[in-house]
Amino acid sequence: MQLRHIQTLEQKWIFPLATASILSLFLLMITLTSPNATDLLLPLHRYTAATSSFLGSKLQPVLVSNIPPPPPRLAYLISGSKGHDKMLRRTLLALYHPYNQYIIHLDAQSSHEERLHLLNFVNNCSTFVQFGNVRMITKADLVTYRGPTYVAHILHAAAVMLRNAGDWDWFINLSASDYPLVTQDDLLDMFSNLPRELNFIDHTSKLGWKEGQRAKPVIVDPGLYVTTKSDVFWATERRSVPTAFKLFTGSAWMAVSRSFIDYCVQGWDNLPRTVLMYYTNFLSSSESYFHTVICNVREFSNTTVNSDLHFISWDNPPQQHPKYLTVDDMRNMVDSNAAFARKFHQDDPVLDKIDSELLSRGEGMIVPGGWCLGSQENGTDPCSVAGNITLFRPTPGAKRLKILISSLLSDEKFRPKQCK
Repeated sequence: MQLRHIQTLEQKWIFPLATASILSLFLLMITLTSPNATDLLLPLHRYTAATSSFLGSKLQPVLVSNIPPPPPRLAYLISGSKGHDKMLRRTLLALYHPYNQYIIHLDAQSSHEERLHLLNFVNNCSTFVQFGNVRMITKADLVTYRGPTYVAHILHAAAVMLRNAGDWDWFINLSASDYPLVTQDDLLDMFSNLPRELNFIDHTSKLGWKEGQRAKPVIVDPGLYVTTKSDVFWATERRSVPTAFKLFTGSAWMAVSRSFIDYCVQGWDNLPRTVLMYYTNFLSSSESYFHTVICNVREFSNTTVNSDLHFISWDNPPQQHPKYLTVDDMRNMVDSNAAFARKFHQDDPVLDKIDSELLSRGEGMIVPGGWCLGSQENGTDPCSVAGNITLFRPTPGAKRLKILISSLLSDEKFRPKQCK
């Protein structure tokens, strides 16, 4: 009788659990296979309500909440090198929001004094201290952009974020020479309306000249084993293109989901580690590693949005680095509807123009948002008094972002440009 009673109890909870699992899977399939940009821009809780109505009485044992999920949090990595201390501080202030998480890093080529100055800036900013969401990697990595050490640095920061930064939903990597074109209220408001599985990563399998100049040569990055930075060097041997996985390439800048970053760090099926070992000898591997991983995994390949959310101006033909942006590029930056732009010289006048016209940021201050309750009289910092950090006050930048995201998720650009 006791055994029969246990079996009866098991049957009572197995059906609701199985039903809930089926519903969750169905919701995920709808989210990732919807062909319409307008559908993808709906918050996920609307998917839940619509799906529950569609399935009707068969799922009555499952209680679906109409309460929307909390707003997403963004996790930023902002990196710099020797001489970038001041630029990094300015970029951090322009990107700061108490709801997000931040890791900043000056690489080992920078001096101890530079890194100490940056650390003191973080530790002495009352807002950073109040919310405890800005971290600095004090044991600096040696980073060579053209080698794999930049990939290793991203994975290092991502691992710290996963372990110590609590809840967050998207990981965004930027450099000290990047700058936002919208406020964080704009960005958080936009991301609040997106499925959190989406990965913004510019990618293509059409290697072109990169096949001969990057995939087939074998390079060694001294940054992997020496304490001073020097350029990569080439081996005399060349290799064939892999057949175990397909190569992809694109921009080194990305905004990717927590689930994808967790997969890259944990690597439970070993593909991220295998691909990482291959890219150890690949020139500018940060422009290919994450792209190759995400497009060779079925669970992630249909979550990609083919964009890095940046405005970047290139020479024709493109050089190793993009052109530096000036005031002359201001109209093109705004018209691009991009969230970020690069590259900028330190203290270029165009940064002041972005601060005044797009961000409403005072000199040495954080970009104001809905959470800032202080007075702006006589040059006072409005963010010196904090209110509800989940209250967003979007600016016209939010409308520009919506235009961009709607275009990226359109029938013409979303599915056709995924991992082909």
